[in-house]
Amino acid sequence: MDRSPTYCERYHKSVSRVFTQTISITGKAIHNEWVNSSRSGGSLRNLRQSNSLHVLDLLASQGPMHRAEMARRANISRTTVTTITRDLMERGVLVELTERADGGDEVDGRAGDQLAFSPEAGWIGGMSQVLDRICVRITDLMGQEVASADGPIGAKDDWTIRAEAAVYLLDRALKEAGGERDHLLGVGIGLPGQINPVDGIVHGALADQPWHGINAREEMGRRLGVPVFIDNNVRLETIAEAKWGAGQGITDLMYVSLSSGIAAGFLFGGELYRGSVGGAGELGHTSVDVNGPACRCGNRGCLVLVAGSPAILSRLAPILGPSASMNDVLAASAAGDRSARNVLAEAGTMAGRLLASVCNLLNPQRIVVGGQTSLAGAVLLDPLHESITRYALTPSAALEVVASDLGGGPEAGAAGGAALALSKLTTSPDMLDRLLNGSEAKSGNGRRRMAPAVS
Repeated sequence: MDRSPTYCERYHKSVSRVFTQTISITGKAIHNEWVNSSRSGGSLRNLRQSNSLHVLDLLASQGPMHRAEMARRANISRTTVTTITRDLMERGVLVELTERADGGDEVDGRAGDQLAFSPEAGWIGGMSQVLDRICVRITDLMGQEVASADGPIGAKDDWTIRAEAAVYLLDRALKEAGGERDHLLGVGIGLPGQINPVDGIVHGALADQPWHGINAREEMGRRLGVPVFIDNNVRLETIAEAKWGAGQGITDLMYVSLSSGIAAGFLFGGELYRGSVGGAGELGHTSVDVNGPACRCGNRGCLVLVAGSPAILSRLAPILGPSASMNDVLAASAAGDRSARNVLAEAGTMAGRLLASVCNLLNPQRIVVGGQTSLAGAVLLDPLHESITRYALTPSAALEVVASDLGGGPEAGAAGGAALALSKLTTSPDMLDRLLNGSEAKSGNGRRRMAPAVS
């Protein structure tokens, strides 16, 4: 963890950069149930709560903002904004910046006085699991990393082992940051499989996937004791890429992860697309050869049997050895090994053909390619791009194919998990309660647990 004096400096200078690209994940609707659940005070109290949520929603999605700008965007009076923000500052939720965080022009003749979430108001957790690794990231409410941790996991370990390992890594990161779980407002978790965010149950193309049939939201929520939000790990990588990586500013985006599995995430009109039950993006188990080899999913000739890392390793086993890893393949390719480069190029060509069909259906503006296999670079990406250009009806000038800026994988997924949880701040009553009243509000002891200062 970075405990150097530069943390606060980085906080003030980079908060607006973190929020340059706003991704609408859950929409901007205010949680009416929470607004209407006030025990007394009538419509005036409800209106004040609604206006407060508007202010919090603006800061969570847009970043630091001047009071006048808040009033315009929320369509409420400056006096109301001043009252709301004064209360939130007294609660330790907001702080006033002494200069514009983005270095931009003055607002209404005033250069400073932007409001932002206090770095001590609470933390957000993000987790992502893949076949053999788990990554955890903890951020403040402005998206600035506070601590992180990662560790290996056995490819055949069941979900209970994976759950306990994830909790251990989260606690380790919290300890490194000098905090506890009480400092967390919520945690976003990415897992492989088809996940319906409504019920949190994991399904998969393969019934033997570790989390298949498990209510991951319930199980992880019970273990962590904080609000938990579950989604597919590749969709969380998509969120991260759109917010911080090569997908910034793109409203119609396809993110493709090429690794042991192959999957995609989509943004349409800036909205994350999940499908009716959370099953969108299963590219790996789309058939590219109906007469091809049988797949464990029950189909034949699935893309993963050609372009997934196990297939690549199998083809290169006679040359690199049966114990070779994808890191060995990438190293061999970088060193000019023709066999490794040819196999990677063929994988890119086959993936590109399928992606061309997806482009014909969905017409994305940009395709971002991530995952461990994508680290091969041009050896893989050039044939992939050429296949898309050849088979897609979209004019090549209207479609961009670029490498991930974040590398994909669980690190990006953990960052996306934190972004997912933060997006729920004004729609989750539990998160709001922890933010406004402290994580121990329900215990009735009156104490507010603040996240420890990091500077």
